[in-house]
Amino acid sequence: MKYRVLLYYHYVTIEDPVEFADEHLQFCKDLGLKGRILVANEGINGTVSGDYEQTEKYIEYMNNHPLFKGMPFKIDEADTHAFKKMHCRPRPELVNLSLEDDINPHEITGDYLSPEEWMEAIQDENTVVLDVRNDYEYDVGHFRGAIKPEVSTFRDTPEWVRQNKDLFEGKRVLTYCTGGIRCEKFSGWLKREGIGENVGQLHGGIATYAKDENTKGQLWDGQMYVFDERLTVPINQVDPTVIGVDHYDGTPCERYVNCANPECNAQILCSEENQHNHLGACSMKCAEHPRNRYITVHNIPQEEVEERLEAMRNSDFAKTEMIGPRA
Repeated sequence: MKYRVLLYYHYVTIEDPVEFADEHLQFCKDLGLKGRILVANEGINGTVSGDYEQTEKYIEYMNNHPLFKGMPFKIDEADTHAFKKMHCRPRPELVNLSLEDDINPHEITGDYLSPEEWMEAIQDENTVVLDVRNDYEYDVGHFRGAIKPEVSTFRDTPEWVRQNKDLFEGKRVLTYCTGGIRCEKFSGWLKREGIGENVGQLHGGIATYAKDENTKGQLWDGQMYVFDERLTVPINQVDPTVIGVDHYDGTPCERYVNCANPECNAQILCSEENQHNHLGACSMKCAEHPRNRYITVHNIPQEEVEERLEAMRNSDFAKTEMIGPRA
């Protein structure tokens, strides 16, 4: 394929994140990359896309940088850019955990498990596997038997664990996330809190596990959610399954879209036909919203809009509550 998508992170002290972000943004634009990079005093977290030459130059530049030498990159092939624009922004944290007493992964973090070690460990009956991603990420794909914290944002996960400590008592606790960055901190938090007998994490995250020649993504159901234009990517190379369900009729589905109401913007799984019939909305309130962008983008005549709204009002969909906005 013509393009590649790079996923990476590195915990390292960056003295002036604002200045670094400005300079790094210009460097990426000069290369022709597109993507989203977060920079904090604690390090860098990014996903960028470009053609082979552009991404190779970026990897070479970062590997020669004194702060990022040896930083691993997870590489996916793609047939087009995975982003529309290039952003590089300073942030207080690389991942928003919002702890009063922050975790430094260089000081405390869970034991690293290779893909092969992970595959063996998660089949042990004395092991609890904790998905530390958001609920909509879990819904489209997850490791078989993994626990889903009922949270919509990462920063809510610690409180959910505190309220459900009984699930982890006397168990080995293993965590996983997309590329590994959330686990670096969260597994450290679990250790500091004394949750479970011992704590481990999938080194390199799901993205690394998917490409391992020995595991081939086994014991993963569904697809992996990604934060770019692709939205989902396949993981299991041996016995892939579909576990996502259509928001409207509950049939198997792996197609994510954003709710048409810009004030909601929740992500929902649905077929093109169901999205069309419901004006792209997650709820009746969103379908009726005056700024419904599905109506605008598809230039649907007002008479047709009214017909569909009336059909929705006379169906069970009328009782569906608005999902977003997410905090």
